[in-house]
Amino acid sequence: MTYVECLEIVAPWYNLVLVGIVIALFIKFFMKPSKKIYLKPWIMLFIAICVYIIEEGMTAFGFSAINDIYRILHPLFEMIMISLFIYMLLLQRDYLRELK
Repeated sequence: MTYVECLEIVAPWYNLVLVGIVIALFIKFFMKPSKKIYLKPWIMLFIAICVYIIEEGMTAFGFSAINDIYRILHPLFEMIMISLFIYMLLLQRDYLRELK
């Protein structure tokens, strides 16, 4: 096996481990009792990360080689994540405008 082939197999698993750490940090962040934090954009980011976990899980478990439906789901997941990021930024912009 070449280095590139090994990296192709291992990279999705490393991504899942790193995202697991991010999820743990999000849970710790959401458990804080502070009322001064505007959480809605952070919740949108959390949902986008959960969609990324689903997409990366499908890649790591090899569903792309098994199902042709993955070719349809992959762009759909990407579109959902980008839409959530844009919505998150718009929410934050509106919140900052209200503070002025």
